[in-house]
Amino acid sequence: MSAVFKREFRSFFTSPIGYVVLAVLFFFSGYFFFLGNLASQSPDLSTVFNSLFTVVLFTLPLLSMRLFSDEKRQKTDQALLTAPTGLAGIVVGKFLAALLVYALGIAITLVFAVIIALKVTPDWLVIIGNYVGILLLGGLIISIGTLISALTESQLVAALGTYAISFLLLMLDALASLFSSSTIVTSVVGFLSVQTRYYHFVNGIIGYNDVLFFVALQVLFLFLTVRVFDRRRWN
Repeated sequence: MSAVFKREFRSFFTSPIGYVVLAVLFFFSGYFFFLGNLASQSPDLSTVFNSLFTVVLFTLPLLSMRLFSDEKRQKTDQALLTAPTGLAGIVVGKFLAALLVYALGIAITLVFAVIIALKVTPDWLVIIGNYVGILLLGGLIISIGTLISALTESQLVAALGTYAISFLLLMLDALASLFSSSTIVTSVVGFLSVQTRYYHFVNGIIGYNDVLFFVALQVLFLFLTVRVFDRRRWN
């Protein structure tokens, strides 16, 4: 797994995609920090993370779209399937490489927290909650992108498919309003609501059930990716 992780991480920076994703995250983070904190003299970093929510949704599919679709397009996926590393190790290695690039992209906000701490004492619980939440949200989108990229050799289709599924998960609350009369639908949506659970973190509420929910979904999508390749190997 470590060999796959290192190879994949390096590949993000031998092509423009890694630099583009980092540049987008750095630019919008700085822009939101300037507007929400410096210009308004507010110590609340939640405004930055709230605004980054949409940026992350539209940026991460670009990061994950090439994970396996590029291998299929270049016909190098067969080499992966016959590699001594297990399928789970290959999938997790690629996922962690993309997750690390994303983590580097949001690490710039640590500088913002330090700047605020030089002036006032910030609410560290809220800041930590925001970091945990946006990292888990990004991990979920990347895991979805990992699965979709394993199903197609087109990077465009992989990106659009990841957008669609991620957007659907994030918009469950809005869809539930159409079936507000059904208590079953309301209960199911309440449990599966990614947006509601994410905003728990934004408010500094780090619940083990919310963390477990995001981790479980990531594990599910990665497991399905392994099953896709396992089936292809035997066929």
